[in-house]
Amino acid sequence: MANHSATKKDVRQATKRRERNKYYGKTTRNAIRDLKNTGSDDAAKKLPEVISMIDKLAKRGVIHKNKAANLKSKLTKKKPAGK
Repeated sequence: MANHSATKKDVRQATKRRERNKYYGKTTRNAIRDLKNTGSDDAAKKLPEVISMIDKLAKRGVIHKNKAANLKSKLTKKKPAGK
């Protein structure tokens, strides 16, 4: 366990950041899953929101910028409505 007050504060901050990052990541993963399961009409409306979420994750450093680019690329490709 940490002995210095600054180290204790760092542990508290890291815990808060970890929980926040986990929340943002999970929320975005759920949005991506929902986008994949919707029809093509609804997907076109939701796509900009999900892309924005992915960009924010990359900006915050939760995911790598190349992973964000790959996710956005896969989502924008045309998919059949049933899949």
